[in-house]
Amino acid sequence: MAVCEFCKTTVLKDATSVQNLGTMSDVLEDYSPLQIGTSGQFGQRSFSLIGRIQLQYDAGFWNEWYALFDDGAAGWLSDASGQYALTFLAPAPREAPLFDKLAPGRPIVMLGKTYTTSDVRTARCTAGQGELPFKVGPGWEARVADFRSGDRFLSIDYSDAQVTRTYVGQAVDLKTLKAQLLRDTSQIADAAGRFHGKVSALTCPSCGAPVKVVSGITIQVLCPSCHATVDTAGSAAAVLAAGAAVEAVRFTLTLGSEATINGARYTLLGTMRRSETDGSSSWSEYLLYSPGRNFLWLVETDEGWQRAEVLDRWPTWDGAGFASLDGASFNKVSEYGSRVLFAAGSFNWRVRVGDEVRVTEYASGSSRLAAEITAEEFTWSRATPVPLDQVRAWFGGHVHAVEQPHPKYVDLARRIVIVVLAVNAIPLLLSTGNTLAYVLFGAAAIYLPAYFLDRLDTGER
Repeated sequence: MAVCEFCKTTVLKDATSVQNLGTMSDVLEDYSPLQIGTSGQFGQRSFSLIGRIQLQYDAGFWNEWYALFDDGAAGWLSDASGQYALTFLAPAPREAPLFDKLAPGRPIVMLGKTYTTSDVRTARCTAGQGELPFKVGPGWEARVADFRSGDRFLSIDYSDAQVTRTYVGQAVDLKTLKAQLLRDTSQIADAAGRFHGKVSALTCPSCGAPVKVVSGITIQVLCPSCHATVDTAGSAAAVLAAGAAVEAVRFTLTLGSEATINGARYTLLGTMRRSETDGSSSWSEYLLYSPGRNFLWLVETDEGWQRAEVLDRWPTWDGAGFASLDGASFNKVSEYGSRVLFAAGSFNWRVRVGDEVRVTEYASGSSRLAAEITAEEFTWSRATPVPLDQVRAWFGGHVHAVEQPHPKYVDLARRIVIVVLAVNAIPLLLSTGNTLAYVLFGAAAIYLPAYFLDRLDTGER
């Protein structure tokens, strides 16, 4: 099957004929540096990307690039939010697991190796481009399950009810693939987030306020003015949900601000406020993006700041209380449910207030691993502490001072002490002995408990 780049006519060729299948939908140009014609090496073998399909699910979409090798072999380069995996068709397991029985986070043995189920989802093909080895089109449904072990990657395609197809490979990055002919930053900024030939400024269709969108990144925008949810993964923005009146949430970092981190320029796209499902604690998360790099998260809690990244290479995990990565041993320290309380800005997936995920954290010294699981997905991320001074150095003047709670108990105690001293001023002047010591001791007994109560209110330890 081939899709004409200019008129989008789709042609299907089989052993005896050539058929015109009509017009294929345009792909949504995203921030990916990959394009038709990108070349690279896997091991000692060279390849070129000659086609792609775009698959959409409830929370976003990803690309599957069809790679043709110089020796005639073919493979698929999966491209999802800057994470890549290169896979090849392999013999099916003797007893492939049933799609409906799979669940993220569960271990499974296939082809002689133990994997952990990472994704189980149904997606719809929304567009295609270039040359492809089989017939696809809008409405074609894919049922896919992915499995990981370290950097090993296995995917089973259940789209054909009669035959399952198994693909085996590994997680990769563009540097190790020695990728060439990539789109540069200016090409991405010019083409991303729109359809060819259709450029328009984005204003919130709910309230008309201008909404800052970073080219090629945004699947969803939450309007900072009216809090409407705006979908930008189509040819025109559409309101998905009316904005509800919400209580203002104070964030330390400002949407759209920029930071220089390890020599790269990052833009702050989205801010989220999350809490434990039992309401015991809450924290802020900030999504940052730099062209050609993976997404970066900054997490702000009462204990300080952390820098977090989603892992391409998974840790060794016993499925319970122990994990190891890069020679370090991590032990389970907490397990809790997390819920989205508030979100604003641009995200590369669809965020909804009320979204919940189960989190298990593992610690090794000051480093943390977090395993997050939903009904469709299981991910690992690694976080390391960052001093506040470092955050200030990254963002310059865009870091707001955190407003400290007013010391209400100390204020009350101070007023009481003043009244006590005023009432006892004359007796103190006329008295002899230890009267002054007794009064000062009483003042301390009033003031010190108030001081410690205010410290507890501000979260100090």
